[in-house]
Amino acid sequence: MTVARGPPGRPSSALLGCWRRRPPLGFGAKVGIAIALGLSFAIIWTSVSPTSSSQQISTERSSFAAEVAAPPTASHNRTSSSADGGHAHRKPRPVPHSHKKRHPAPSGSHAHPRRANATASPDAAAAKADHSEPAPITDTEPKEKEPEQEQEPDMEMEPEQEAELPMPEESGDNSGKAPAEGEEEKPPQLELEEEPGEGDGDEDFEGAKKKAPSKKRKLPPLFSSSAHYHWKHCGAKSGYHYIPCVDFDGDGSQRHHERSCPRSPVTCLVSLPKDYKQPAPWPERKDKVWYGNVAHPRLSNYVKGHNWLNHSGDYLMFPPDEWEFKGGARHYVESIDEMAPDIDWGKNIRIILDIGCKSAGFGIALLEKDVITLSLGLTNDQTDLAQVALERGIPATVGSLGSRRLPFPSGAFDAIHCGECNIPWHSNGGKLLLEINRILRPGGYFIISSKSADLERISASMTALCWNAISYSSDDVSEVGVKIFQRPATNEEYDLRAKKDPPFCKEEQNKANAWYTHIKHCLHKAPVGIEERGSDWPEEWPKRLESYPEWLGDLQTRVATDHNHWKAVVEKSYLDGLGIDWSNIRNVMDMRAVYGGFAAALASKKVWVMNVVPVHAADTLPIIYERGLVGIYHDWCEPFSTYPRSYDLLHADHLFSRLKIRCRQPVAIVVEMDRILRPGGWAIIRDKLEILDPLETILKSLHWEIIMTFRKDKEGIMSVKKTTWRP
Repeated sequence: MTVARGPPGRPSSALLGCWRRRPPLGFGAKVGIAIALGLSFAIIWTSVSPTSSSQQISTERSSFAAEVAAPPTASHNRTSSSADGGHAHRKPRPVPHSHKKRHPAPSGSHAHPRRANATASPDAAAAKADHSEPAPITDTEPKEKEPEQEQEPDMEMEPEQEAELPMPEESGDNSGKAPAEGEEEKPPQLELEEEPGEGDGDEDFEGAKKKAPSKKRKLPPLFSSSAHYHWKHCGAKSGYHYIPCVDFDGDGSQRHHERSCPRSPVTCLVSLPKDYKQPAPWPERKDKVWYGNVAHPRLSNYVKGHNWLNHSGDYLMFPPDEWEFKGGARHYVESIDEMAPDIDWGKNIRIILDIGCKSAGFGIALLEKDVITLSLGLTNDQTDLAQVALERGIPATVGSLGSRRLPFPSGAFDAIHCGECNIPWHSNGGKLLLEINRILRPGGYFIISSKSADLERISASMTALCWNAISYSSDDVSEVGVKIFQRPATNEEYDLRAKKDPPFCKEEQNKANAWYTHIKHCLHKAPVGIEERGSDWPEEWPKRLESYPEWLGDLQTRVATDHNHWKAVVEKSYLDGLGIDWSNIRNVMDMRAVYGGFAAALASKKVWVMNVVPVHAADTLPIIYERGLVGIYHDWCEPFSTYPRSYDLLHADHLFSRLKIRCRQPVAIVVEMDRILRPGGWAIIRDKLEILDPLETILKSLHWEIIMTFRKDKEGIMSVKKTTWRP
């Protein structure tokens, strides 16, 4: 995107001539001058004042969601909720939680309250080449001075708006748990919402109240209303499958070992495949996809050597009875069920992480049992099979198992699967297994299978973690060995270790940290307090979706309120009132999930939702997993770890207004939305009018269709659709 700036205003000419002393003016003359100046100021102000809030956006509806009543007020009492996991088989009870001092964020363009060791990276700083065409925003017209938006200082909040949730600190040493961001996440509504201040993460809440200045802080608009945008392609090297924080220097043939983002915000547009076509409706798309949508040379070579997918005409086909292992995925899943009946797919086990995405057949077979399987496509897989899974409508994301933690909460997954994933679990002192131990729920299962690898080799590392080998089978049909381990539910087995290696993690090595945090060579204990999350296994699905455990304390009321509110909004407005054809919607992302209410409202539909909890917000992602939903941490000042055209629908509820001044170039977030949304895909954006008005201009410059808008007071909603336009 290039920038064109209008000519700056010319300075007035210097006054020439001699200065002479004038006699003083009389009282009447002074009064006359004052009146004249006042009238002139009033005339000028009237001519340049901004348009009133009653100005209408294009295609605006006169009424929308008026029948959706505001949810009942949630409790404002502060209650703690630990992010730790455990399995104590005791009834939890809420206990008070004291605030601890939050460490200052490293200098930079934006803060990372859940980011530790932000400056540490295996890729040198010199390797972080700018992958994008820089595109500063410029005004092409003389810019009128806009009234500055007045907001409370970042850490100044009303006491009743506090919501105490676990918020990992920024320190690389993980020195203590930071307090939750002092804001109450109110259920989204079109009525005007007071925005509580958001802390920058450099001081605790109590100290902030004392130090906060009484004068309100003025912030500039997030988007300039007079800017004009000229877009460019990202370049030939990037191709159609460009992932900015994964691909090295915009070249898809080389990739970073770990997530490494460009120094400058990415403001270029990813090209569209020449023969791109919209995916078929679900469930047809899980059996065949348009080959042109995902084609590249490495995939073509891979198809020739595997029988579970084949290239037939314009399609990439997936025979239902074929899989990596003989006998098919259904037989494989049933054999695991026989090995460990307590697994009880779809009831006891609801959320699974499948490491090393290949055919995604394992996840498809479990869909029939009401299990969500999130496939983790590794960055070193340049065949991009995770992109194929997303094109088929299978939950997937991209990441790496290296020196850093995965962007998931501790104790998140009910089970983790590694089918022929070829990961050296025993190397480097079993460090990667320590990360699996962190994200696996206490009492959860680790399932590993292989055709040729010696599964006994991994047993030594498992013994050090005190994991129990509960079953082993060598299946004659699939010709594969399967071994199932179980993480201890309590600390009793840890205490019986003769050799304390790996050692227990220190208190300051917070297991909740997951964003740019290095894996430590230590073992996290299971929680021992009955007030801690994970002290009991969740209710069976689907009861767990609306079962709010007692460790939530007063947050039970807020989560229930959020659930009921979004259920009403989705049923009465989203499904029928936005013009969206939901039959073509499968992959959905909630860009600012709070308690997962939006995803829960869609649980009965034929969609899956990736719940994204921003790293600068309160840490509510453990609650989302506890409800049987899936999600991930992310900082929207950076590109998301997925392929272009991954999602059919994006939901952004007050995402932009909560960013404030965190990101160097907020327009890059809109560009990222354009990258990860497929042509013909939809976006639902709810925010303040001061955000929506200039945002509509940006979307129109991208040739998105503004299908519907609605506004009430100072809030509004837009339903927009991406087109196939490229510059």
